[in-house]
Amino acid sequence: MIDWDRIRALRVDIGAEAFEQVLDLFLEEVESGLAELDDDMAEAQRKERLHFVAGSALNLGFAALAVLCQSAERGGKSVSADEIQACYAQCRAELLANIGPEITA
Repeated sequence: MIDWDRIRALRVDIGAEAFEQVLDLFLEEVESGLAELDDDMAEAQRKERLHFVAGSALNLGFAALAVLCQSAERGGKSVSADEIQACYAQCRAELLANIGPEITA
């Protein structure tokens, strides 16, 4: 679900303090983007929102979320907003539960 190598590399690249800020900003932006995601929104707008969330997810190592968003972006409404939000919640929970040990591995 989480690409820990990506997270460790990002933390090394930008430093521990900046990483915490980036992580907070990422979680905030994705949660905002997902709050606006709706199965009934216009297809172009939905694809734009999915593309944004997928890109953000890739940047911070939320691999499962990125794959799901990319699939939804390509396949229209075959993946529901609820599924995407549930995947985000799982990724977020895994990240927060394991971030300490994983980034020092």
